[in-house]
Amino acid sequence: MDVRTLGALVRGTDGSLAGERVETRRERQSPDNDADLVQPEDYARWRKSRLGAITERIEQDAIFALSGDLGGKRVLDLGSGDGTYSVLAYQRGAHVVGLDLSGAMLEASRRRAAVCGSAIEWCQASAHLLPFSSSAFDLVIAVTALCFVKDPVRAAKEIARVLRPGGSLIIGELGRYSPWAFLRRVRGWIGSSRWRHARFWTLQQIRGLFQQAGLDFRSARGCVYYPPIGAAARLLGDRDRFLSPLGEIGAAFLAVRGDKPRQADSCRNQDSIVAPSTNRRLQRAS
Repeated sequence: MDVRTLGALVRGTDGSLAGERVETRRERQSPDNDADLVQPEDYARWRKSRLGAITERIEQDAIFALSGDLGGKRVLDLGSGDGTYSVLAYQRGAHVVGLDLSGAMLEASRRRAAVCGSAIEWCQASAHLLPFSSSAFDLVIAVTALCFVKDPVRAAKEIARVLRPGGSLIIGELGRYSPWAFLRRVRGWIGSSRWRHARFWTLQQIRGLFQQAGLDFRSARGCVYYPPIGAAARLLGDRDRFLSPLGEIGAAFLAVRGDKPRQADSCRNQDSIVAPSTNRRLQRAS
């Protein structure tokens, strides 16, 4: 399936991206949306720091270690930010749709993809109401996305809907039991709107989330066991993978995979669905 075919999954009958106009308004109005507080330049500054560069490499390795071969797969990068994971998935052979609520992030994503020569579809929409047909994707990647959404259970159920039976969800989330989580909580207590409502997860909570969404827990790995200090990252970054057997204790980042059962009712929600933001019908994925 080429990118134009994949694009048909998200475009309305007039060729516009489903959800774009209404979600732009929702982004401005919603007091529960913390994701818009993160700007593309925040990512750029983070990656330029030694701490950020090392930490992001470790997190990316953890996510793609769980994904397996992406060649030819239909991948949704949910909460795509400035497009880093979308581009990496594309470079691994996937057909990619990147979705984010922030228009500024999507614009940064388009620029990043253009520089990298990546043909990726971009969609502005809410994780709570995905404008895609059921069973549209083989894999959904959601990195530090569910920690900021208002209703993670609803978002997880939407993700399960757009996954084909046998498809996988891989999430990268903020671990609860780490120095990073403690410092971020403190920042929330003293006034940071970004961290005030952020969720810090345990593996048990993520298992429960998957269960409520109808997904089977497959595997998990913890990483980023060093404190948020550049010198610690330089000293311990290359050794971080050896600490993964510690599990969630001390891990700032949890990479977790859940699979949609192959025996799921493949007829459920398989008819054409109504794109909630455009009131146009999207055709079921072939």
